Amino acid sequence: MKELLEIIARELVDKPEQVSVIETAAENGSVLQLNVADDDMGKVIGKQGRIAKSIRSLIKAAAIHKNVRVTVEIGDKNDRRNSDR
Repeated sequence: MKELLEIIARELVDKPEQVSVIETAAENGSVLQLNVADDDMGKVIGKQGRIAKSIRSLIKAAAIHKNVRVTVEIGDKNDRRNSDR
């Protein structure tokens, strides 16, 4: 899942070298934390969060196929603007 998220994010942004995904274990599966350059954040989130929702849907579909549970978080976990999920 981590690799898939990295591939998707790198195709969307202007600075693909600054894309990073951190995978952590949670009690109900794993959490993928996607971090991109500040200038690229809007490209990953999209208007009204449509791109972010689509990314989450793709990762969820791949996770279901592998029978695992994954949550995608976008942006810095400590940044209050991006802590919607």
